[in-house]
Amino acid sequence: MIFLTFAAADGCRLGLVIGGQGVLDLTAAWPSSQTAPRHVGDLAEAGDAGIAIVRDLQSAAATKDLLPRASLKILAPIPRPKKNVFCVGRNYKEHIDEGMRAQGKAPVPLPVVPEFFTKPPTAVIADGDTIPQHANVTAQLDYEVELAVIIGTKGTNIAAADAYSHVFGYSIINDITGRDTQRRYGQWFKGKGLDRSCPFGPVVVHASAIGDVEDLRIFSTVNGELRQDSRTSRMIFDIPDIIEHLSRGLTLEPGDVIATGTPSGVGYAMEPPRFLVDGDSVTAEIEGIGILRNTITA
Repeated sequence: MIFLTFAAADGCRLGLVIGGQGVLDLTAAWPSSQTAPRHVGDLAEAGDAGIAIVRDLQSAAATKDLLPRASLKILAPIPRPKKNVFCVGRNYKEHIDEGMRAQGKAPVPLPVVPEFFTKPPTAVIADGDTIPQHANVTAQLDYEVELAVIIGTKGTNIAAADAYSHVFGYSIINDITGRDTQRRYGQWFKGKGLDRSCPFGPVVVHASAIGDVEDLRIFSTVNGELRQDSRTSRMIFDIPDIIEHLSRGLTLEPGDVIATGTPSGVGYAMEPPRFLVDGDSVTAEIEGIGILRNTITA
């Protein structure tokens, strides 16, 4: 099952992608006896009962019930998350190595625990939305394709062995970053928390509908040029590790979003560095999930 959120006259609505180009309006089709979900976060909160309703609606859907996907304004799957987006830094060895080289520093030991930061809800935008260049804040705007994990079941102190039972599904995030801003303030949040710096989507693939999430191709392009190209199997900390560490003493709730880190190939580590500028087209793509497209604007 593949879900998306789209704009409607009465606000956002939850859709189920059927046959690639058709979308069933789940919000409209939902049983009148229950509160209809408006976006993917609402469906995650509905739990197994919500997925059971989706399966029934999917089975009963006819071609005439579907909306053309191309006619819809697609929003971020969760247009405004209730919390900051949780993010993992330095989770691919090659990315750590290229960062050290770019800064003229010697290689460093790999992290022994995941390194967390967050991006605020005001950073979240959708597929097709524009990303401000933020020239008054940064001269080094950069891209980072990342696998996103959406939590489906509440939990605290979750053991790695139980982690997947807390996952609703998977999506894509582009962790847009002001590199110089990040370094100027001595931590990651400011340079990664800029408005509209968290493209998210375009869909969420339910955990039951994806293959081996631990070994998917993950890559990005700028103006059609391949920049990043790796596999999720190269993460230092896999999804169960991340969830176990993040949930220690911290409650994860349905609809929480976790970005799991980016591979090598970012702009600041190129020789010479190549940062994003007005008019650049950026894509972030993950095998089995889709393509997230955005454009930089001054």
